[in-house]
Amino acid sequence: MIVAVLSGKGGAGKTFAAVNLAAAAGRAVYIDCDVEEPNGRLFFQPQGVRETAVTTALPAFDREKCTGCRACVDFCRFNALVYVKKAPMVFPEVCHACGGCALVCPAGAVGEQRREVGSLEEGNRGEIHVVTGVLRTGEVSAVPVIRAALEAGLSRRETLTVIDCPPGSGCPVMESVSRADFCLLVGEPTAFGLHNLAMVHELCRLLGKPCGLVVNRETEPYAPLEDYCAREDLPVLLRIPYRPQLARWGAEGAVAAERDPALKAEFVRLWNEMGGDV
Repeated sequence: MIVAVLSGKGGAGKTFAAVNLAAAAGRAVYIDCDVEEPNGRLFFQPQGVRETAVTTALPAFDREKCTGCRACVDFCRFNALVYVKKAPMVFPEVCHACGGCALVCPAGAVGEQRREVGSLEEGNRGEIHVVTGVLRTGEVSAVPVIRAALEAGLSRRETLTVIDCPPGSGCPVMESVSRADFCLLVGEPTAFGLHNLAMVHELCRLLGKPCGLVVNRETEPYAPLEDYCAREDLPVLLRIPYRPQLARWGAEGAVAAERDPALKAEFVRLWNEMGGDV
């Protein structure tokens, strides 16, 4: 079973839920797709880490073959190409590596070069295989690194896989949940938290993914959130009360489910609620 853990905003507790869900499973794959700020490795501290580069394709133009027809420039819907000084020029940050420019070039003047956009780190903590995507500083698109992280993690074909998604509801989130069997939403009982939860919940419904909710740092029921869940048929699968001890463990980089047997039991129950067999 592949579970994507996501939230509409940063700081809601998404990584806390994802890390402890993987830890409760005991044997699992944890894939950190929050590639701009991958924090899961700070808690798991995997051993035997292997790092590989993530590259993406970039067009390379042969000036001798180029006839200046501008077919490639006119084709590019992302406006990544411009015709300057009698030759096409590419803006690497905008290029989506679709390869269309090479397909439409009648002179065969478009080749390919590779550009490094990030890296993958793979290691283990006990029986948990940890895959971490790391986006290179300054890169615009996280999608290529997310795809590489998913490919590396899902290729292991473990029974239970946890995907720690980026915050928000944009393209990186859509890519992260694309192969998930279940979306576990993490929300906080505040007005801002509810607003962003509603956006990511709508995204999951558009993608046809079954969903459940974890309410994090709850001090008392938040009526607007309760009303939303009832109205939108969003089941609350777990409520995590606010506890200073959990915050202290987080500051120490500790996995709470390994310190608190009762909390681990709650995450095991959560697996069972979602259809995982733990």
